[in-house]
Amino acid sequence: MAEPHVTALYRYPVKGLSAEKLDRVALKAGGTMPWDRAFAVENGTADFDPAAPKYFPKTKFLMLMKDERLATLDTQFDDDSGVLTIMRDGKQVARGDITTRIGRQLIEHFLASYMKDELRGPPRMVTVAGDTGPGFSFSDVPMPVLSLINLDSVRDLERVTGQPVDPMRFRGNVYVEGLPAWSELEWENRTFSLGSLKVKGVLRTQRCAATNVNPRTAERDMNLPQALKLGYGHMDMGIYCEILEDGDLAAGDVLTPPA
Repeated sequence: MAEPHVTALYRYPVKGLSAEKLDRVALKAGGTMPWDRAFAVENGTADFDPAAPKYFPKTKFLMLMKDERLATLDTQFDDDSGVLTIMRDGKQVARGDITTRIGRQLIEHFLASYMKDELRGPPRMVTVAGDTGPGFSFSDVPMPVLSLINLDSVRDLERVTGQPVDPMRFRGNVYVEGLPAWSELEWENRTFSLGSLKVKGVLRTQRCAATNVNPRTAERDMNLPQALKLGYGHMDMGIYCEILEDGDLAAGDVLTPPA
């Protein structure tokens, strides 16, 4: 087996929308991947208060678990300008500086039409981001974390499903390989290293119906929570990690498991 290492890094600037691949990132203790889930779209409500941000369950927002049509959109976010560009079938369909209210309204207008069948009311894009960068992450859990996925576990799941499983179904931040399958599930409350970065496993990642959506086709073509439950007696894939110290992380960095 190859030495454990990081194979890829991703962020998801808007909750429920597409991934962006990164080569290297600078991370802060107690933080998240920069701009990861810094924006979300409330589905027909206006409860989130940027002046007093707090955790809400993902069912409040547009999300892949219920709104697979989101997977037909490709997005690009520019850190410096704050501009989000939304593409469909290779063509630009919306664009705006989503660190500003006017820019978010441009995106809302597009989503109001494109996602009209999924909306419970007017869409509202929310954030705590501003000129100094992101200030809140709309994660599926109430603490700032990195989501780590072991590709060797995904490959073992393919043995159970009898067909390929795209690792991007799990929307992780850090993808690793060279580990025994499922060993990462034993890392809760244990520290380990990603290159020079020190992290601690805090919570196994229980999977929902969002993983059933094919990120390439936007079709619900698998039942991965069921496959996990039948094959392993749990519905977990990956682990959430807390960043313990400031540091840089890059694809190719060595992973040193807990002692």
